[in-house]
Parts: sequence; structure tokens; C-alpha cells
Amino acid sequence: MPLEIKNNVKYHIIDEGSDGQKIDNFLLKILKNVPKSHVYKLLRSGQVRVNKKRIRTDFRLSINDSVRIPPVSFKEKDVSLPISASKAQIVDIEKSIIYEDEAFIVLNKSEGIAVHGGSGINFGIIELMRQSRPESKFLELVHRIDKDTSGILLVAKKRIALVGIHKQMREKSMHKKYEVIVHGEWKDKQLIVDLNLLKTSDAEGQKKVSVVNDDYQNINTKQSRSVFFLKKNLKDFTFLEVKLITGRTHQIRVHLSHLGFPIIGDQKYGNFELNKKVRKIASRMFLHASEVAFIHPITLDKVHFSAPTPEAFNSIINRK
Repeated sequence: MPLEIKNNVKYHIIDEGSDGQKIDNFLLKILKNVPKSHVYKLLRSGQVRVNKKRIRTDFRLSINDSVRIPPVSFKEKDVSLPISASKAQIVDIEKSIIYEDEAFIVLNKSEGIAVHGGSGINFGIIELMRQSRPESKFLELVHRIDKDTSGILLVAKKRIALVGIHKQMREKSMHKKYEVIVHGEWKDKQLIVDLNLLKTSDAEGQKKVSVVNDDYQNINTKQSRSVFFLKKNLKDFTFLEVKLITGRTHQIRVHLSHLGFPIIGDQKYGNFELNKKVRKIASRMFLHASEVAFIHPITLDKVHFSAPTPEAFNSIINRK
């Protein structure tokens, strides 16, 4: 993205990587360390201009637009700084790619690596990919999965792909399935779970999600739905398949913990005593994003991707 600086005022020329993006989201991406409230203040006061004109906060950018950004008193994060990742880590990320075309990339993410940096994490998959592909004008996460969850992860290479898949996610037409192994003996062949979830953060910014009653009044309460299918009873454990209808933060983990079937190895919502007992055979969280299907945002074909059941799962599933 071309950048010109005059008297400490920055002028960004919009390329295809930001074509169609709302101005507020563009600014939040560029001004990494600036509080959101200050970004909106810059917009509403007219200090940010596009093609020398004042714009609304919902204005959408087009290729070759000139965006004027005034000096800000908050220190901006230099996103060009190199991340402390090894060449081997970058190679591993590229090896995890199971499909790629002009619109998006599909990866089979390993457990233990975050999808993006933040909250004390220097870098994640998206930062590694940007370092690996400096010529790419646009690379954005389509969705997120937890650091300790493995499986399918989508990265958009074009804004049209990002917007198109997000639309399907909002309309709940995107198919997503997970595999999970839980403590306890599950009885139901199929169980639909509808719960209201409330996300909160502690003083350190750590997210925690809890189940709340229907009569609990809070604007941040979100409805959630999962469908669980019994795959195999494993004596002390159960192997389940989960179809996500909504995609709330930590949804599967919270649903199962609330039902009394915590995921093996879940350090936030799991049963810590049981996790200690099985640590020798279960050294990870047993949640895996196994399938995703949606309409390709450019070709309009239906596409389906799957990530095989991890070996750690098979070692428990096939245990005698």
C-alpha cells in the first residue's frame, strides 16, 4: 500500500487489499495501538479524509482512494518489524496448507499455535504467513480457532473472498464440524444444545465465557447452538462429532463443560483433576476442526475440506 508523508500527515493510496473495506476497519488496522474511541473521534471530527472530502464512519474504500490520516498522539505499532519466528516455523506453516487458490488458503493447523499474535503472544499463523509471503497484498484470517485446537483454518487472499465467506457465516449457511473427546460416558446418539453465553474479560484481558439463564438481562449475551453426535464410547471417555450452528467464542468447550462432559485437556473449562490423571495419554486438548463446506465466493461452486483425525485422537479411540 503506497504511503506518502507530508508535515507528519500520512496519505495512504488504497490498493486491492483494502478495496471495499469500511474506513473505520481500515483505520483500526493501520493505527494498531490507537484506542478505538480515538479513531472514531478522528473520523467524526473530519480529520480523516478520503480524496480531500469528509466521510462517514461506514464509508467504503475503493482502489486508488487517497486516505488522509493526521498525526496521532498515540504510539503506533510498526507492523513491519520482523517477528521472532524461525525459518522452520514458517516452513511448517506452509506445509500445513491442504488447499490454495486465488481466493483463499485452507490449512490444517496444529494444536499449540495461536492463529494471531496478542495477549503476550508475539506471533501466530497469520503473522507467519505474512512474513513467508511478503509479496501478498492481502492475507486475513476468515475465522479463528483456539490456540490448543487443531484442524481447518481459512485465510483469505482477496477481500471479496473474506466478505463472501463472512456473509455465509452470518447467514449460518457455512457447514462446520468438529471432533472432540470428552470425560464421561455420553448416552445420546444426537443432542441439540441451545444455551445463552456471556463473554467477559479479566484485568489481564483473558476471555472467559459462561452460561447464563434466559432471563439474564445483558446486551452482550449471545444465543448459541451446537448439535452433538455420538461416535464411540471409550470406557472412561466418549468420542463425539459436533456440528456448529453458531460460532461463539469457546462455544463447544463451554457447552460440554456445562453438560458435565468436559473436554480432555481443556485447561480453562475442563476438569483439572481428571486432566491430571490422564496426562500420560492425553497431552493436548482434544478438540479438532475436522470439516468445513461453503460456496466459493468467486466460482460459486460448493467446496468441502476436511482435516484427518489427529494421531493423538486415534491413540485413545483405538486403545484396548
